[in-house]
Amino acid sequence: MARNGKSISVKIPTQRVINALETKLAELEANYKTQDENETKYQEAYKVWQKELADFAIAHFSKAENIRTNYRTWNKTLNVDFDIVGSDFPAEPERNFEQIHTHNYREQKEEMSNAIRILKMTDEEVVNTSTYNAIARYL
Repeated sequence: MARNGKSISVKIPTQRVINALETKLAELEANYKTQDENETKYQEAYKVWQKELADFAIAHFSKAENIRTNYRTWNKTLNVDFDIVGSDFPAEPERNFEQIHTHNYREQKEEMSNAIRILKMTDEEVVNTSTYNAIARYL
């Protein structure tokens, strides 16, 4: 850990680092297992929002600007495109969870598990700064 040419020397108890890694590993696994359920909930909320947005656009058609139409005679469809500016649109739902791709999940899980195994094998009571730097991104 160096900043502006100055190094920081920190000694952290090995057991504390192991516990922190185990906690983060359990959190990673739980987040990965629930992400499909969370994504399904988000997609349902997104469909509801799309419907609300369409209803809003129809209700505020009188404020429409730059109206464009396209009529297709071959299948008898009419496409209407218009802009509504400066209105209070329905709020779009947000993902309140992090999406973890399978390859990232496997890589992080393997690296964290390896770090835990190695730290459990050591007789050192403290973890030095270089070791901590290697695992800090997971904590």
